Amino acid sequence: MNDGHPTRTMHLAAHFPGVNNTTVWADPRSRSQIEFSSFEHLARTAERGLFDFFFLAEGLRLREHNGRIHDLDVVGRPESITVLNALAAVTERLGLAATVNTTFNEPYELARRLASLDHLSGGRAAWNVVTSSDAFTGENFRRGGYLDRADRYTRAAEFVATARELWDSWPEGGAPGAFDHTGPQFRISGRFGVPRGPQGHPVIIQAGDSYEGREFAASAADIIFTRHGTLEAGRAFYADVKRRLADHGRAPDDLKIMPGVTFVLGDTAAEAQEKAAEIRRQQVSPQTALLTLEQIWGVDLSGYDPDGPLPDIDPDPDSQLAQGRVRHGDPRALAAKWRALSEEKGLSIRQTVIEATGRQSFIGTPEAVAEEMTAFVRAEAADGFILIPHLTPGGLDEFVDRVVPLLQERGAFRTRYEGTTLREHLGLSRPVAKSWPANGT
Repeated sequence: MNDGHPTRTMHLAAHFPGVNNTTVWADPRSRSQIEFSSFEHLARTAERGLFDFFFLAEGLRLREHNGRIHDLDVVGRPESITVLNALAAVTERLGLAATVNTTFNEPYELARRLASLDHLSGGRAAWNVVTSSDAFTGENFRRGGYLDRADRYTRAAEFVATARELWDSWPEGGAPGAFDHTGPQFRISGRFGVPRGPQGHPVIIQAGDSYEGREFAASAADIIFTRHGTLEAGRAFYADVKRRLADHGRAPDDLKIMPGVTFVLGDTAAEAQEKAAEIRRQQVSPQTALLTLEQIWGVDLSGYDPDGPLPDIDPDPDSQLAQGRVRHGDPRALAAKWRALSEEKGLSIRQTVIEATGRQSFIGTPEAVAEEMTAFVRAEAADGFILIPHLTPGGLDEFVDRVVPLLQERGAFRTRYEGTTLREHLGLSRPVAKSWPANGT
């Protein structure tokens, strides 16, 4: 079914939806995000679809809004590596990616846990590196919110480098060697407790769109998890990040760019659009619309009608109304953008939130979705996609059953696993053990 254009093989991953407003919790098919059966179902479906990896998010503190636990957090969130260790026993080829924070962990302990997962899974471990400058989250930890925002990537970069020193300190087939790292963030020495894993190093994932995030990904990551809603924005991001790789002595294929996306399928285009609109209405209830707006405006808007116009007051950029949630950019600029959108299209508060917060989605018949995804990869707007279904845990089933076979017919996706490790799935080389100097640089 190839149209004559060269087809690049895409990479696919599955994101367990977890705590957010993507999942439609009111749907009777939506089940627990604590019970192991939910994780197992989604992971087995992803492996049946020959996906590269299964991706878990992480939350180190329940978010609060206006002094109360945020509604979407009340069920909690299990620790990701623990869940993935269990999934290693019920999957065979699927990569297992854990989100773990570099601000509130230590290199030796995390390197040991990830190396253990790599061994237990036969070389399928991955680490999504995230940072935090949030003192609210930091209150759960001994050092609190000690880290200046500008230093979070500095610590992350040294953290990843230190973990790699530890993984490299045990030679292939030999006895554990000594490590000695002295740097601005960490000063540690000793002998690492786990032999070098099947992948050498677990796969490193990074999510970030800032200048610092792009540089960190270009220098240290194997995958970048991003969110760009249009083909044009995706191509610009792709070109910028791939261009940076040469500055760090890396080739373009050394980093895979995989945006997070949703999908809605229908037997006709009209049916898919109707389903997508209904899903968005379910995701953004009247209450959720007001809470979302409050996170930008930073003030209590409970007196406003969600079916009425946006507030005519200015946001409070220093607000602490919502805690534990990242505020992206200048709230005044974002509020102005939303006002312009609302005025241009005549949208209410709820309609504006629905319009403005929708992720990049592939909406249509299975054939149309397969073709559009293939076109994104062919146009170098992405190397693949991390799918975020709106139902837990069965939301991936329809994609695997109806879209994956069409991608395979187009030559755009694998028909079987060629290797056993996640690095092999991604076409990434196994790192050669490096001899690190005593100062860790």
